[in-house]
Amino acid sequence: MRAVIIDGYVDEPACFGVPPYISPYIRYIAGALRENGFQEENIAYFTIDNLRKDITEAPRLINRADIVVVLAGMTVPGKYLRSTPINLGEIESIFSATNGTKILGGPIRLGFSLEGGKKAECDIITNTDVCISSKDIEAFVFDTTGDSAQSPEDFEHRFRTVEEIGRWSTKGSFIIKKHPDYPNVMCEIETYRGCGRKQHCSFCTEPSYGSSDYRPIKDVVSEVSELYKHGARFFRIGRQPDILSYHAKDKGGEIPEPDPQAIHSLYKGIRNVAPDLKVLHMDNANPGTIAAYPELTREIFKTIVKYHTPGDVAALGMESADPEVVRANGLKAMPEEIYEAIKIINDAGRSRGVNGMPELLPGINIVHGLMGESKKTFELNYEFLKKVLDEDLLLRRINIRQVMAFPGTRMYGNDELVRKHKQIFLKYKEKIRKEIDMPMLKKIIPAGTVLKNLMCELNSERICFGRQMGSYPLLVGIPANQELGKFIDVTVTRHGHRSITGIPYPLNINTASMSLLQELPGIGKKQANLINREMPFKNAEDFVDRTGKEELLPYIGF
Repeated sequence: MRAVIIDGYVDEPACFGVPPYISPYIRYIAGALRENGFQEENIAYFTIDNLRKDITEAPRLINRADIVVVLAGMTVPGKYLRSTPINLGEIESIFSATNGTKILGGPIRLGFSLEGGKKAECDIITNTDVCISSKDIEAFVFDTTGDSAQSPEDFEHRFRTVEEIGRWSTKGSFIIKKHPDYPNVMCEIETYRGCGRKQHCSFCTEPSYGSSDYRPIKDVVSEVSELYKHGARFFRIGRQPDILSYHAKDKGGEIPEPDPQAIHSLYKGIRNVAPDLKVLHMDNANPGTIAAYPELTREIFKTIVKYHTPGDVAALGMESADPEVVRANGLKAMPEEIYEAIKIINDAGRSRGVNGMPELLPGINIVHGLMGESKKTFELNYEFLKKVLDEDLLLRRINIRQVMAFPGTRMYGNDELVRKHKQIFLKYKEKIRKEIDMPMLKKIIPAGTVLKNLMCELNSERICFGRQMGSYPLLVGIPANQELGKFIDVTVTRHGHRSITGIPYPLNINTASMSLLQELPGIGKKQANLINREMPFKNAEDFVDRTGKEELLPYIGF
């Protein structure tokens, strides 16, 4: 039996699967196939980007496959450096190329998002032979393959259990070696999914998975251990709506009580089985949990900082600093509570780590077009962010977007404010980029900071774009092409609204191009020309004697 898995990418409020990430769903699908008797060598895996380039081997395997599985679904809008999610035409084309069983699933079950926040139901797929999983694709794959397989036509769609993914996540760990970025692939790790709140946010798709369904700590640690054995070194505990609520205790209120010991056991366990990991980051922290249990969450953040790697980000779903919008949409916390959460995370994590980034900083998600929004909402959001900046608190990431509503949420079909406030939104967003984002970046990473271990990802004309592997890595533009896939250190030289410019550290002064020389601190085009004419230099003493630029020695090499 031969299977092909096509990764069309996923991006959800609580799961990321766009390269260099690999989502847990891919590994669960591979594990379900293995448990049903498929051999590793007979399970092919392609990302959609890789499939677009492969015009020989991939089509041949798809044509011969007994089962073709396509994972897709972007339930939050995103922009990606070097990847493009699958489109409907490509899905149709892939399935038309095989006579085997055709399975489509993932977050796409909630609707296929299109430009402008609209959605298209999955039934616009015209190929009637396609089996569309209306619940969990990994469970669908398991139940329709193997010796006791059910016919897809008679199949009862279901959600998988935590026991099942405990097995499938380890059995499917081998699949990361088939990822085009391997070994530089970030493994998204699930601790739980679903939302335990009594009142859900009006636009979030996470409640569609039901109530919180915690994975046993030993299962998560075992999964990391297997991935580590297969060469994984980059991990993000990102597939959960609130890391602080992992194995939280239901006390009967709106927000369960955090269990610091559970988080400690998780992080310590991961470090024990993956001692030489290169990245261990997190995602998603409910500011309402921090507000309700400040001391318990302080303890949790101390644990995270002890065991993680620097550059970590705790993304807070503020959504709005307008109390009217908070009440109308059942949001998680009031503005003053968000502010306290930002302070608590800054207290725990703003010190600089060994890779040049602060240990742990908060991020903020802001959503516009929600019920109750007015022109005043934009003013309140800006004032909130300005207060954070003026009070010398740090925010690593400010994500501002307009709501994209999906079926089953209260915002579905209620998008008139998105259209009404579109021009206000665009001007306000640009104002924040200029007046908040840039000065915030200058505080987080001042010019002269050395950032370590950036992966060079994309060459565009004479600029290379690179990022550290991590939760929300900073985009760095290097004014000279570099070897793609290579890890380098850079010195920060300039700041943009949401990205920075840097040069390789140390800069080999005898081989540096003019574009790199000009980026050295205090050096413009004229002085770069003078340095260039004096090349080569024997050593630091010779460099200082002939240029007088002793202040550049910390940034250069010979």
